[in-house]
Amino acid sequence: MPRSAAEAEPRQLFDPDNFTPVTLGPAWQRDPEHPTGWSMPEYTLGWHVLSWADRYLQHGDRTPWRYTPEQTRLTLWWFAVDAAGEWLWDWGVVQRLKGWGKDPLLATWSAVEFVGPSRIDPAGRTVRDPWGNEHPAGIPHPEAWVQIAAVSLQQTKNTMRLFPSLFNARAKEEFQLDIGKEIIYAHKGAQMIEAVTSSPATLEGARATFVGKNETQHWLGNNSGHDMADVIGRNADKSAGGDARHVSITNAYEPSEDSVAQQEREAWESIEAGTSRASRIMYDSLEAPPEAPLSAEAAPAVLTAIRGDSTWLNVPRLVRSIMNPRTPPSQSRRWWYNQIVAAEDAWIVPQDFDLCAHPDRVVDARDEIVLFFDGSKSDDATALVGCRVDDEHVITLGMWQRPPGKRGETWTAPRDQIDSRVDDVFERYNVVAFWGDPSHTRDDESQERYWDALFDDWHRRYGDRLELWAVSGKDGHAVMWDMADQKRVAQFTAAAERVAAEIEDRTLSHDGDPRLRIHVRNARRYPNKYGVSLWKGHRESARKIDLAVCAVGAKMLARLVKNNPNRKRKRTGKVW
Repeated sequence: MPRSAAEAEPRQLFDPDNFTPVTLGPAWQRDPEHPTGWSMPEYTLGWHVLSWADRYLQHGDRTPWRYTPEQTRLTLWWFAVDAAGEWLWDWGVVQRLKGWGKDPLLATWSAVEFVGPSRIDPAGRTVRDPWGNEHPAGIPHPEAWVQIAAVSLQQTKNTMRLFPSLFNARAKEEFQLDIGKEIIYAHKGAQMIEAVTSSPATLEGARATFVGKNETQHWLGNNSGHDMADVIGRNADKSAGGDARHVSITNAYEPSEDSVAQQEREAWESIEAGTSRASRIMYDSLEAPPEAPLSAEAAPAVLTAIRGDSTWLNVPRLVRSIMNPRTPPSQSRRWWYNQIVAAEDAWIVPQDFDLCAHPDRVVDARDEIVLFFDGSKSDDATALVGCRVDDEHVITLGMWQRPPGKRGETWTAPRDQIDSRVDDVFERYNVVAFWGDPSHTRDDESQERYWDALFDDWHRRYGDRLELWAVSGKDGHAVMWDMADQKRVAQFTAAAERVAAEIEDRTLSHDGDPRLRIHVRNARRYPNKYGVSLWKGHRESARKIDLAVCAVGAKMLARLVKNNPNRKRKRTGKVW
């Protein structure tokens, strides 16, 4: 059975002297041609922002503000623009371990949006970076309205309390700052920063020019966090010129809570997986690799890497926190390793599944494979997954779902496109079995009619070349394997348990497709009278698991083919 999140300790050998952290975001991209070795934006207001911060902002000891190299790259990328002067990013997320310095970074960006060079100078002025490249100069927004948003007043204080000491004496005099606990004015009220909490109705229609969303791992459905995030997004979308933006700061979230931090991470992952047409999200995170153990031997090196440039974090003290038996391992992984660990009811541990990825294992035309198909008319995704018979390596072959932003609109799975893809797969690979679930339901006869004709066509088209039919006998069917049948529920449940055990043992092999990873991570444990299967948590869940279902089905079918006593065996050796 899969382990709980608290028991999910990777057993793979880990070398603390030689490992690679998980890095997400443009600030971590390397460029060997650049003098710094890092990729830098071609155009950015960030260089002007850095010089402005040096002049007007300060640390607590009143020394001029200096970003760490990591924060410098983040700032340059967050304020990056294209050749036309449009923002590269409409919104962003910075995910880091506790104590990294997310609030000070957000405070400095908010200060820039408040009275700093936050918009391109229409006069065309430029500044130069240290290597002589020209970048646009900025001007302050004349009516800047900056909001520090959180679901509790205490969370807004984490950022708001920094402003009195962040602005130096020159800034306070030049910008005529009036600094209060929950609101700050500049130039006699022309510009302001305010703290806002869980009141979506009062936020609706607000013309904020920038919103900093604080600790979004705590923004939940039951504390108006979801509603606040929706309102902030709508307000930014309809802002004048579309130049208002928002950024979230967060720790690694708890997957069982469905927080805004989780929704934003999943939105970004959908873009990376190619299942969303949205773009312009800057997601930046530095995380421990999946195989990193919570051990006294490994933790110092892991923490040193994951804290990045935050050298003020005391590694020995964090190690003691991790080793404290009262600290749940799942909490240590979220807080100090910045890892998103499995929900308590997760079907499998995502880190285990990640370690089963073998994209280098290529399936070629001579290999025997099986296919499993899961059809849905409109709500769930329709998926096609293959499995090589020899080593049971799983490959993702197709996935179709309602396009983003089309929820509530009429959409049906494109049967012609799906049929064409199945044809392509049969032409490319040596397919020896092909089963599919047409998602028959008692409540929706149209669902049954939607797939039956295509399944019958596949039966007639491919039946002669398939070794194992879904339904044997005179009235059998080569493809249609209806999972509503109780005998098949038992068969599938047993297969799901085998796959979960293989993922836990790291003996499963898959192609690493990001869409498959999302669906496997979404899957929840589903105990039934036959054992533990998987499902999406509840019928109305928007999270898809269809590729995970097909992976289990394909693994099951590959095993059945190999164990088939009537199977045609490959001849070996030479004939004389």
